[in-house]
Amino acid sequence: MLEQLKTFSDNSLAIEVIDGFSETDESLCQKWFNEKTDQGHSHVNMLIKLDEIKLSKSSTKAFFEDTVFTLRHLKSMGNLAIVGHSNILKALVPIDNFFFTRMSNGFEERYFDKSQLNKALQFITESN
Repeated sequence: MLEQLKTFSDNSLAIEVIDGFSETDESLCQKWFNEKTDQGHSHVNMLIKLDEIKLSKSSTKAFFEDTVFTLRHLKSMGNLAIVGHSNILKALVPIDNFFFTRMSNGFEERYFDKSQLNKALQFITESN
C-alpha cells in the first residue's frame, strides 16, 4: 500500500510504502510524479519511506515497472531521500547514488534512518 506522508504545492513528493508494493501502487506513484511535472516543475524531489515494506508482499512486476519508469524519467528526478531502518538499504544507497548523481544533473540520493524523517523532509524541500 502506498500513501503520501505529506502533500506539497511545490516540486516535492513524500510517500510511504506500507506492507507490500503492488502494480496499483506503482501506477499511483507515477500519477503523483506526473502531476508534479505537469504543473511545470522541471524536476521532482522525492522522499520514499520504506521502513514498513514487506518484500514478501511486494510485486516483482511493480518493482520492474518502477525501475523502467525511473530510468525513463531520470532527467526529471531531483533529490531523492530514502528513509528506512535497514543496514542493507543504508549500504546500497551510496552505491546507487554513484550512478544517480552521474545521470541526474547534480542531484543526489541520500539514506536517512526513520528517526531522521524531519531531516529527510528538509532535504527534499530545501533543494527546490
